[in-house]
Amino acid sequence: MIPTVAIIAPGSMGTGVARRLVDHNVTVLTSLTGRSAASAQRANEAGMRAVDDHQLADADFLLSIVPPGEALALVRQLAPVLAAADRKPVYVECNAISPPTMLKVAEEINATGCAFVGAAIIGPPPKPGSSNTKFYAAGPFAKNFAMLNDCGLIVRVLDGPLTAASALKMSYAGITKGFTALGAAMMLAATRGGSAEALKAELAESQAELLRFLDRSVPGMYGKAYRWVAEMDEIADFIGEEFAESEMLAMSGRFFERIAADNADGKDEIAVLEKFLAKKSIGP
Repeated sequence: MIPTVAIIAPGSMGTGVARRLVDHNVTVLTSLTGRSAASAQRANEAGMRAVDDHQLADADFLLSIVPPGEALALVRQLAPVLAAADRKPVYVECNAISPPTMLKVAEEINATGCAFVGAAIIGPPPKPGSSNTKFYAAGPFAKNFAMLNDCGLIVRVLDGPLTAASALKMSYAGITKGFTALGAAMMLAATRGGSAEALKAELAESQAELLRFLDRSVPGMYGKAYRWVAEMDEIADFIGEEFAESEMLAMSGRFFERIAADNADGKDEIAVLEKFLAKKSIGP
């Protein structure tokens, strides 16, 4: 039996996942309540079917794919609908949230009578033919969610507690996004200090792999920085305030907050980063 899947919301990741499922003959529902015309257009182009919130409960699985700071608000919005529904979907929390936040979401869902899966997504929005977007899932109902392996998704079930996938995502994103923040911050500092060209050359000579990573990750960060602010705060919460390194990740969130503001108005610092990355390395 091909399941029906509801996805909230039709952002870039949500529509990418929806398109992959639709290509495998899955009916994908979504809600456009409070969403923009751009969201409606993305949903339509991905083959999603817009329904009212009550009809979301007709799905076999409901995937929450929203910015991390909206995860709790979404579940609280949907909880009355899910509690009143005769048919209960499996609620799959896919967002980049810390284990404590994951448990709060699970508590809200458990009260509705729905089964719950603690999940995490690693990779970009799926594209046709790609296989680099993976769902990690944990909890007693994770194996139910794994049936979507037959519908175009890559779902890997983790042993361990309900928060195992959340802990994996926090650790992975802390490394990748943390490196991106550190690299971008030092590019800006080097430019202010008059050593940008020399730094680029030394990276090319002695840290070529790191420079290639930054060449990819820094430009891709500008338009996503606003979403990464809450994610870095979740990662800091995951580490725990009793550990000094939690502040390091929290400050990365403040850095992304600044870049997000710059991206929205002026792009002055972004121009500096672009200039750094465009510089030719000094060679012998």
